[in-house]
Amino acid sequence: MTQTWEPEVEAQLRADAAEIIARYPAGYERSALLPMLHLIQSVDGYTSPRGVVLCSELLGISRAEVSAVATFYSQYRRHPGGDYHVGVCTNSLCAVLGGDQIWEAVSAHLGIGHNEALEDGSISLERLECNAACDYAPVVMVNWEFFDNSTVEGTIKLVDDLRAGNPVAPTRGPEQVPTYKQVSRTLAGFEDGLADQGGVGEPTLRGLRIARERGWTAPQPAAGAQDGQGVAEAQSGQGAAGAQAGQGAAPAKEEEK
Repeated sequence: MTQTWEPEVEAQLRADAAEIIARYPAGYERSALLPMLHLIQSVDGYTSPRGVVLCSELLGISRAEVSAVATFYSQYRRHPGGDYHVGVCTNSLCAVLGGDQIWEAVSAHLGIGHNEALEDGSISLERLECNAACDYAPVVMVNWEFFDNSTVEGTIKLVDDLRAGNPVAPTRGPEQVPTYKQVSRTLAGFEDGLADQGGVGEPTLRGLRIARERGWTAPQPAAGAQDGQGVAEAQSGQGAAGAQAGQGAAPAKEEEK
């Protein structure tokens, strides 16, 4: 039998879920599944079996459909993790700039590997393919907040501070890293009031600044391409080139006969 929540917890979950579902037009309620799974994680810390049941019930879809979505996206956990989920990027650029060394050192320091968590539930660890922050490589993330230009020593201190309960500030973003459950509630669409904290760093804006200084602009699409007319004409053979090609093809076939 699936375990249930305390009555007041379940009542709040259902109220929040109703608010999420109301964001979508009638007939498209199942589109609320993604934020609802984050909502479940904001309470249980992962997409728990009871959370799958609740989503299935409220959205009128099968548990198998809910589980299919929950297992497809990497931001949904299928087992309990840490309050602070640490991801180390070991994709190409981060790897060659030190990401591999950071991963090996932190994994050894904590005694856990990919998608594993400490027994006290403070930290879980993940080897990430890309943090989409190559301009700051190597990059470590904690609950999806950036720690740029990371080092082995700095990352070990980071996880030690998190375990000790010390406040930790990301390179960009809020003044203090929220817990996994807090971030999950934000991802469910409930504002945390931290959107104005932090900002974009200089490396990210450097290309834009250089382009403006040199007068560079993005190439403009050819006439007719904006509405797809040029593509449609080319595909249908109604464009000038297409018409010529079509007219030339018929005589050639006649000659073959």
